Amino acid sequence: MPQTAVSSTSPKVTIRGTENPLTAAILTPEALAFLAALHTNFNARRLELLKARTARQKEFDAGKLPDFLPETKSVREGDWKVSPPPADLQDRRVEITGPVDAKMIINALNSGAKCFMADFEDASSPTWANMIEGQKNVQSALRRTLTCTVGGKAYALDPDESKLAKLLVRPRGLHLPEKHLECEGEALSGSFTDFGLFIFHNLDEFKTRAKGLYFYIPKLESHLEARLWNDVFTFAEDALSLPRGTIRCTVLIETITAAFEMDEILYELRDHSVGLNAGRWDYIFSAIKKFRKHPGMVLPDRGFVNMTVPFMKAYAELLVKTCHKRGTFAMGGMAAFIPSRRDPAINEKAFAAVTADKKRESEAGFDGTWVAHPDLIPLAQEQFDKVLGDQPNQISKQRPDVSATAADLLNLSATPGQVTLEGARLNVNVAIQYITYWLHGTGAAAIHNLMEDAATAEISRAQLWQWRVNGVKLSNGEIFTADIYKQLADEELNTLRNEYNPQTVNFDKLEQAKAILDDLVLSDDFEEFLTLPAYQTL
Repeated sequence: MPQTAVSSTSPKVTIRGTENPLTAAILTPEALAFLAALHTNFNARRLELLKARTARQKEFDAGKLPDFLPETKSVREGDWKVSPPPADLQDRRVEITGPVDAKMIINALNSGAKCFMADFEDASSPTWANMIEGQKNVQSALRRTLTCTVGGKAYALDPDESKLAKLLVRPRGLHLPEKHLECEGEALSGSFTDFGLFIFHNLDEFKTRAKGLYFYIPKLESHLEARLWNDVFTFAEDALSLPRGTIRCTVLIETITAAFEMDEILYELRDHSVGLNAGRWDYIFSAIKKFRKHPGMVLPDRGFVNMTVPFMKAYAELLVKTCHKRGTFAMGGMAAFIPSRRDPAINEKAFAAVTADKKRESEAGFDGTWVAHPDLIPLAQEQFDKVLGDQPNQISKQRPDVSATAADLLNLSATPGQVTLEGARLNVNVAIQYITYWLHGTGAAAIHNLMEDAATAEISRAQLWQWRVNGVKLSNGEIFTADIYKQLADEELNTLRNEYNPQTVNFDKLEQAKAILDDLVLSDDFEEFLTLPAYQTL
């Protein structure tokens, strides 16, 4: 086991999870001591930062809007760079993402993508088994020993290591607890649990291969949250006797408040950063959530909100400009389409849309992009190959033409489109289906030929709440009310009962999913994340 600088007198972590065959191997006494050290050093700060989010939301509800921070103007205007990207992470033109089950990891690493983000967050339902088995799976993947058999078919990693994607890990967001682990009566942070177990158990792998341990950090809302993560990284490197900068992370800019602090976030993480990612789905959810009580900022149906609408275009271009000014990666957003094996017409239309999206990203200066399905990798890579050629990235490409203002980032009202009854029905359908999958332990689900995860489900339920509370007029002239929502929810529940096979779907969980959605949409208060109340039911 790795030797750490963690004191043997650290408080003990109590395991509340049900017995799992892998528990003893993952939650060793040494690993638990490391988690306890992370908890005692950083959990109080984490909780204070979450309180700061709540306080800021009250300001937004009262009419205040975010702006670039005057107190950090010197950082934005300063001449500084983040640490150069490591040698083995120079080319990221196509990254694939997905949950941490063995089959997904094997297929993703074999997919031909440059990188794979193993996702403990939005693409994973945080059941105890999923989180523990996921840690074992990423360990085995790094050691090239991961195998599995599903439906009688055996899966294994390509023996040619040069063909495998680089592995990056996304821990859960700062808001999510790990209720199965407690320290001094407090639940551990899901973030620190996922991060801590991965780095602790793979320390020897780093020392053997002399390569970095790479992460994606989700849902940050401020540079102070980035500072917390930087301190966590520094503490871990010191405790585990690792050189500074061994841990490298890409921050997802997927909250609208973080868009105003991109320079500051990179500055705080400058020894550990390898860029920013335009996390489009969570970004849309954040815009709805933050301005939920602003009638003039209500967005139309989700299908109308793409990367070319004014507020999304401004955010994406500012991200590229900021990253390249600081010498680091600007990563594009997710292509969520799942090809149909039965309908070529759907594929033809979707492939054209994906191609156009990746063409726009590559020409805008992004260094790489995300896809949800292996079939999309060639489409995305073709567009980036056209721009990059033999170069691994285009970090040197500057965007002096971009001057996104606060008004540009907040220009939600210029989004074209309508709020329709069909759009509301689709939101209800997607949300019920996704929550049902999530309660079954599946965090990424193909619904209507799109890979839906927690972020896209959040958009669906957030729009329904916002439309109801603000009395939005539908395209048919009706006002969207609680009664209309209830009718749609009942109708979609009946539709799904008829569509689902009771041998594969627990109908009690389907009813439970609808009840969770009812609470989220009909409550007077807006629940910050649907996964928080849903987690208590797992």
